[in-house]
Amino acid sequence: MALPSDTVWAIDLGNNSLKALHLAVVGGVAQVIGFDNIQHGKILSGSGIKAAERDELTALSLRQFVQRSELGEDEEIIISVPSQNSFARFVNLPPVEQKRIPEIVRFEAVQQIPFDINDVQWDWQLMTESDTPEKKVGIFAIKNEVVNSALEHFSREELQVSYVQMAPMALYNYLLYDRPDLFGSDNRAVVILNIGAENTDLVVCTKSTVWQRCILIGGNAFTKAIAEAFKLNFEKAEKLKRTSPMSKYARQIFQAMRPVFTDLASEVQRSLGFYTSANANTKFSQVIAVGGGTKLRGLLKYLQQTLQIPVERPDAFKRLAMGPAVSAAKFHENVCDFGVVYGLALQALGLARIESNLLPRSIARSMAWASKRRYFIAAACLVLVVSLLCLARTALDKVSYAKNSPIRQEIGHIVSQATDVSRNIKELETESSTYKEKIEKASKPFEYREVVPHLHEAVMSVLPNAKNNPEQKVLYEAFAKGDVEAIVQIPRKERKQVFITEMSAYFSDNLAKAKFGVTATMRRGSPIQTGEDQMDEEYMAMMEESAMMGERGAQGTYAPWLAGQGAAKKEEKKSGFVVTIVGYSPYKNIGELLDPAGAEGQPSRWGLVTRLLHLDEMVADGNSPFKLYERTDVNHFDLHYEPVDLEIGVPAGVGVLDVRFAAKAPELATTGTRILLDPMTKEVINKLAVLDQYGQPKLDRGQPVYEVNDHWFVLNAKFVWKEAPKPPEPPASATVLRAQGPLIQRAPSTTTEKSKRKSLDIPEF
Repeated sequence: MALPSDTVWAIDLGNNSLKALHLAVVGGVAQVIGFDNIQHGKILSGSGIKAAERDELTALSLRQFVQRSELGEDEEIIISVPSQNSFARFVNLPPVEQKRIPEIVRFEAVQQIPFDINDVQWDWQLMTESDTPEKKVGIFAIKNEVVNSALEHFSREELQVSYVQMAPMALYNYLLYDRPDLFGSDNRAVVILNIGAENTDLVVCTKSTVWQRCILIGGNAFTKAIAEAFKLNFEKAEKLKRTSPMSKYARQIFQAMRPVFTDLASEVQRSLGFYTSANANTKFSQVIAVGGGTKLRGLLKYLQQTLQIPVERPDAFKRLAMGPAVSAAKFHENVCDFGVVYGLALQALGLARIESNLLPRSIARSMAWASKRRYFIAAACLVLVVSLLCLARTALDKVSYAKNSPIRQEIGHIVSQATDVSRNIKELETESSTYKEKIEKASKPFEYREVVPHLHEAVMSVLPNAKNNPEQKVLYEAFAKGDVEAIVQIPRKERKQVFITEMSAYFSDNLAKAKFGVTATMRRGSPIQTGEDQMDEEYMAMMEESAMMGERGAQGTYAPWLAGQGAAKKEEKKSGFVVTIVGYSPYKNIGELLDPAGAEGQPSRWGLVTRLLHLDEMVADGNSPFKLYERTDVNHFDLHYEPVDLEIGVPAGVGVLDVRFAAKAPELATTGTRILLDPMTKEVINKLAVLDQYGQPKLDRGQPVYEVNDHWFVLNAKFVWKEAPKPPEPPASATVLRAQGPLIQRAPSTTTEKSKRKSLDIPEF
């Protein structure tokens, strides 16, 4: 992968000219600080040009570029290679661990690349986010002889190339960076046509993929058509083609080139048809034409009429700034030729989507070692300097030691005085123990004031949020901002949200016997009631009576038996909190959101309950003060959820009752049905009857058809407080009752729990 640089030279050696662009990042914006466009002495792909002459013409252009540009030693160079004999393919990987992706990609490369893997330079890139379950990678390859041939021209001029990229991928990087407005979704594609001298690169670009094809028709095809029609050699035909708009034979020249116009348009249309057959949902929104061939008069208009797609030839780069020393007018004259070098430079600056590097690995390794040579030299010099400094410091310290003998004597006297002072301080500390006890007694009521906020924070941390559910990060950010428009873009039943309407808790020094008390949860129209409070009052009355009897020695002959029973039933008590959480969720499968089955070893699938089981992993230091108690015992853990249905009642606080139907449910205005709305988005959240076209409830086999929206839930759980203080021992007579029948022993009531909480100064909420 490419590493971003401060400045870079991007070079495209074409058949007609050498295009070079010098970019830098200034204030976070890509800026042109230099460019060049050097025409070769002849068109390299022209008729009669031999390989030796082609190499000489290329060397002359490169030499001229080096003389003009004054390349620095530290500047990076990135070059392009033509699309012939290149390969780009995007594949979906099977679900594997992150560390096995390179191994799987190599296997796919061997299968996909239509050449021997040893005969090509190849690279790959992950096209999706690393934390998404579906992994898509792009595999890019080109034959060794093509890369080596391109690098040979630069090595002759002693230019060190750092990156090699295929021209179509550079065009994709340019368009994705410079024209992000063209990419709304993967179903809208933009086509780039790079019409060169010998070939035309067709690149289909979407937001996340790219597809390329090389069409063997370019500017030379038009030149050859003119040469055959007018019986001219290649050079004269090329000159006639370039001056055709001013020639008196313009009509005859166009007629000679017309078959090539038709062939090029047909090949483009055939290529787009092939792409559409494999991607049926994709629509082409625009064609961007670049390259020297676009200067041919009438070509773009003909392509637009044939393809029935808008064709645009850019006259400027929208996100590229001009440096103070650059002639903007001259640069804009060459904009259509700079698409490839623009994309190359963006990659080297770290601003491109595709960062594959087809530079041979042997060259890359030698460059890496060469770049580290200066650091090795600097490290050796640093070691030498430090050694000399240490030697000098030793000599200086020896002289200083002999000189400072009086100071050492004075220091010894001060140390003696400090020892005396320390002895006096210890004596004072012994006397201050009385004051410390008073201070500790005064501050003890405030010792546990932080535990309830910590419990609340622990419960809130397990709810769905951007950290626990990153795939819906946009939803949680929009909810935090109150951006209703952004929230409703996501279908309600797909929003992984949990809204807490009530949370209550109390402290118990014996979770095994603590009961889930009556919460403030009320169904609309039907309150949830129990006789727990009345039972607690009766129990406390009996406890007081038993205590009074104990004071009068009323235990009688049962005392020895009671002592034995207490020893037999003594067990380890765990202190903590009994918590009730009430809320609701719009997600279609609330069970999967709260407590998914089989998700223990898959943190990405954890629900609210699963994360409660792993509170240590949810906090930054890996050590939560709380632990879920007896998850598998229904006496200590209970989770209940139902659809939001006004007919059977819902907990108080779930939704907003609304009778104004015109805004959100006009079809219910005539039925008189009550509805519950989401407080923020005003969406209907309760179960509703489905109405037919006449506004009457729809029936299925005589039964009304309902649409279930949100679900409400009640979660009762107990949490062990790992560092809970030891509770005070209750009086022996407070737990034993004597009556006419057998002895009765009961679990502490809610009132008893409150008295214990008060003794420990632990708040409730």
